[in-house]
Amino acid sequence: MGVEAAQPMAPKVEDIEEVVIRFAGDSGDGIQVTGDRFTNTAALVGNDLATLPDYPAEIRAPAGTLPGVSGYQLRFSSLDILTPGDQPDVLVVMNPAALKVNISDLPSNGVIIVNTDSFTSNNLKKAGYESNPLEDGSLDAFRVLPIELTRLTREALGETQLNPKQKDRCKNFFALGVLFWLYNRPLENTYTWIGEKFKKRPEIAEANRLALKGGWAYGQATEIFQHTYKVAAAPLEPGLYRNVVGNNALALGLIAAGQKSGLQVFYGTYPITPASDVLHELSRYKNYGVVTFQAEDEIAAIASTIGAAFTGNLAVTCTSGPGMVLKGEAMGLALMVELPLVICDVQRGGPSTGLPTKTEQADLLMAMYGRHGESPMPIVAARTPADCFATVFEAARIALKYMTPVICLTDGYLANGSEPWKLPKAEDLPDISVSFRTEAQGFLPYARDPKTLARPWAIPGSAGLEHRVGGLEKDHGSGHVSYDPENHQLMTDLRREKVARIAEDIPLAEVEGPESGELLIVGWGSTYGAIAGVRRDLERGGDATIAHLHLRHLNPFPKNLGEVLGRYRKVLVPELNCGQLVRLLRDYFLVDAVGLNKVQGKPFKKVEILTKVQEILETR
Repeated sequence: MGVEAAQPMAPKVEDIEEVVIRFAGDSGDGIQVTGDRFTNTAALVGNDLATLPDYPAEIRAPAGTLPGVSGYQLRFSSLDILTPGDQPDVLVVMNPAALKVNISDLPSNGVIIVNTDSFTSNNLKKAGYESNPLEDGSLDAFRVLPIELTRLTREALGETQLNPKQKDRCKNFFALGVLFWLYNRPLENTYTWIGEKFKKRPEIAEANRLALKGGWAYGQATEIFQHTYKVAAAPLEPGLYRNVVGNNALALGLIAAGQKSGLQVFYGTYPITPASDVLHELSRYKNYGVVTFQAEDEIAAIASTIGAAFTGNLAVTCTSGPGMVLKGEAMGLALMVELPLVICDVQRGGPSTGLPTKTEQADLLMAMYGRHGESPMPIVAARTPADCFATVFEAARIALKYMTPVICLTDGYLANGSEPWKLPKAEDLPDISVSFRTEAQGFLPYARDPKTLARPWAIPGSAGLEHRVGGLEKDHGSGHVSYDPENHQLMTDLRREKVARIAEDIPLAEVEGPESGELLIVGWGSTYGAIAGVRRDLERGGDATIAHLHLRHLNPFPKNLGEVLGRYRKVLVPELNCGQLVRLLRDYFLVDAVGLNKVQGKPFKKVEILTKVQEILETR
């Protein structure tokens, strides 16, 4: 009787709650595309997710070197999650430099999927390795899964007419196919995306599809994996969702504000990392009343928006820290002429050019005080990528209602990160329509609404509504140039009081957790996920003495903020700067707040905040 050949047993499918994957390699390895495609598929499957793209600061760093490493971390889960994870469970590295940069973040027994073909003597030397880490035992603490990605990709594309270099550029899709098989992800959505992305190069589209399919087949045919894994859909609130990147959410928020105000959106900007994608996104929506203007420099960008506001547009400019410095004088002009303007600052590491592709929260004091003279402006800050939509909409609401420039703060982490976003219904957004002054009789350009102190918005060319604007101080009613000392005092006080009155028009400060107790963690901006995650973990662990307050409105503060701070024995303020909000809280409310500060170009890990919380609690 013959003996049949033994068939490999199918790997066992194991249900798990969540996974953190980090892809890393050269910029030319397609790391961001790989991460984005896995993220998009996870969103379609219904997972909750959070991402952390990490771009190299060097535009053209030599291939295979440490400064040229690009990374993309994704956490996808069947639970409600708030951060992209403190450390990866799986590290996918395309070359030795990617391994060198990222290995310190991988926990013991973590998985490394490595392209062994790239570990040549030349690449090892570029990465600073004296010996091959795949052979010298330095990776014994990890589970290393070696795959000859370059060779296998070339074999999968053997029948195509591409040259070897073009074939090698498809290896990211081979790796993606392996990961899709490992985590039971469908291929169809990525097939469709490839077809749309490369529709003008069908031979490239076909090659990437073959590479993706080849990676899936490799995972299925080999015994390199003993298990595959399944992460179920998360129990999200019912509704229509899309995966959204922070900069895109910001753009959509501006479009929504234009629609709800009935105004044309004018977006004047100068390209700067990490804000440039807002321009790219808005330029696609000219049919929705959006005009985009790429100026020759930052000063021209904000000057154009002041002109647009003068003529009745919802005027917006967006930049990062270096651009905010250059816009400073014109921001004072917008304040002086009292026109509605939204100024978005996508913060990055500084000073000067600093860390252009890395995140930081170091522009708060500049937003608060970074103009000459007494020049207060309302400030709002987004907390998550999706929250960029609501926050910039709120900035537009305040600007239009109070006739003032408003600063909207995001940062590189929010701008490039993504998460599932439940699309709001247009009818649920507040009406922020405006009324232009049309009656000439009794018109005074600096007369004030008794409640908001806003001056009338009169469009140039309206008969009888002619008036002067400019940077010289104005008479409090007529708007004529005035050098009168008492008038300057009055106008300064009015501009300050106008901002202060916004406190009556914003929500009260509300805490997550106990209304009073041992410790209140106060945050703003992108620290939300890490802080909220720590509080949630402590509550689940039985410690219900910790509360969290996250501030969207930073000038003015919610009017009950001082009272809320006084209910807790200790106040901790984590920030990605050297201590800015903590200084404001000490100044305004005389609280003995403690700062937790970090300026490394990376967001907080939960463990960093947890360690500080435990240190504070040990002193009680």
